[in-house]
Parts: sequence; C-alpha cells; structure tokens
Amino acid sequence: MTRKLNLLVLLGAAAVTVMVVAGLSNAAQKAAPVNTALPKISGTAKEGETLSATNGSWTAQSNVTYAYQWRRCDSKGNGCANIGGADTSTYLLKNADVAKTVRIRVTAKDSGGSTPAVSDQSDVVASATPAPSPTGCPTSGSGPLDIAQVTSPAHLSIDGQSVSPTPVARSTTDLTVKFHVSACNGRPITGALIYVTAVPYSQWSIPPETATGSDGWATMTMHQDRFWPASPRQQLLVMFVRARKSGENVLGGISARRLVSFPVHL
Repeated sequence: MTRKLNLLVLLGAAAVTVMVVAGLSNAAQKAAPVNTALPKISGTAKEGETLSATNGSWTAQSNVTYAYQWRRCDSKGNGCANIGGADTSTYLLKNADVAKTVRIRVTAKDSGGSTPAVSDQSDVVASATPAPSPTGCPTSGSGPLDIAQVTSPAHLSIDGQSVSPTPVARSTTDLTVKFHVSACNGRPITGALIYVTAVPYSQWSIPPETATGSDGWATMTMHQDRFWPASPRQQLLVMFVRARKSGENVLGGISARRLVSFPVHL
C-alpha cells in the first residue's frame, strides 16, 4: 500500500512539473514584441513635404501589426503632443510644424501584447516661403536680379539714361530712349516696368510700359507730337520716368520716379 502511495505522489509531482513547464512555455510564446532598433524618419523637413517612417526592428512572433502616431515637438524634440489624424507611416508637413520637429511612435502588437517605440526627432521644419530679407534684397549672390527678388523696404533706382539722336533737333521725328534700373547696391534689375513721358505733355508720344532686360536696360521709341518744340528757345527736353514692380501701386512699393533731361538744338 505504501509503495502505491509513493508512486502516486511521484506521478503527481511529475504532472505538476509538466504543467509548470508548459505554462512557462506558453508565457514565453505570448511575450509582447521587444524593440531592437528605433523607427527612423526620412524625407525633407519642410512645409509641404512628406515624411516617411520605418517600423524599426523587433523581436516578435508572427502576425505582428503596427500602429502609427506622429507627434509634434519643440525644436529640441521635447514637449511632444499627438497630431490629430496623423496615424499612418507617412505625414505631410503643415504650417503648424514650421520651426518645430516631429517624431513618430510605432506600436508593434502580436498575440503576446503590444510595445511602443518612438523615433528620434526630425530636423527643424522649414517654411515653404522663406522669411523676407529685412533689407528687401537677397542676402547672397551677385549680378542681375529679377524684380521678384526685390521687396520693400528696398527701392529701385533709375540710374542711367540715353537718347538718340542727340542733341534733339526741330526736325527729329523719332526718338530712341533708354533707361537703366538697379537696386540692392547697384545690381541690374530684370523685369522692372518703365513709363516715360515728355514734360510738358504732347511734345512726344508716350510709349507702352516696357520691361527692363537682363542687363537692366529698357529701350523705347517716342514719336514727335503736335506741341514739339514747346518753345522756340527750348534748350532741354525734360522727361518724367517711372520704374515699378508689376502688381504694385504705381506710387508705392519699391517704385522709383525721376526727371531727366536731354539737350535740344533747334
């Protein structure tokens, strides 16, 4: 009888051991994923650009799923907060992200549970529209400038003029006039609109506004009008010249105005 009891005890102990081992095995199989390499962000950190993220690396069982959450942080990558609706592996940077950084939190999930991992912060997000220069001029480069590159408080300068033929005679029927425009320490301006008229009016026709070329010069033709010359003793032909940026008020913005004169021989 004693031998039977001992045998039953041994068999029971063995069963308990098997159950414990099996339980440990099942627990190991159901362990949550463990991150071994953080998610990484790629792309250009600029408003309007799209960032992409990798899942990172994990030790996990099969049938792993991943959830994503982009987070907006300060310029140092701290103080992060979830971005509403940003729950895929890509993210389109918005104006609200400018001057900040972003991170992504990737959560891996399998039958054993879920584990989050957060990427390093992105570069500081740049604006799609660079801040205007405080001088109104580009901060680098040399040579000709397109009119679009010049903004207030800079101003255009009408710093060159010529007329042909010269001197202007009573018999002259057509004049070729040229004007040069510069800005930002003498750099030639392309695309400035030039308006010119003789003073007083109706001595010479008023040509259409003409844009300056890549060398900063605009060339126009003026035809003799009914009140030329304005006086039989006229010695100078005076002209009013204006240079402006298209779309700006003719009396505002970066526009320039000037009176110029050319010799007359009657």
